Amino acid sequence: MYYVYVLKSISSGRLYKGFCTDIIHRLAEHNAGKTKSTKPFTPWEIVYFEEFESIYDAIRREKYFKSAAGRKFLSKVI
Repeated sequence: MYYVYVLKSISSGRLYKGFCTDIIHRLAEHNAGKTKSTKPFTPWEIVYFEEFESIYDAIRREKYFKSAAGRKFLSKVI
């Protein structure tokens, strides 16, 4: 399974969108500061995620979340 996830920084309120195969492990990496783009804004919490069987579908959904329409959708569900 592939996961598309949205994290929220507890300290700044920023959102981060990504995809992975192990969502719990990936959250731990973000909170440990192993990701350059999220390190300054730790700690993070998962606020939304979706599961996909296909990596193609997961990548497509992540790109959607990063678009204006996707950000609007996320603002309604988060």
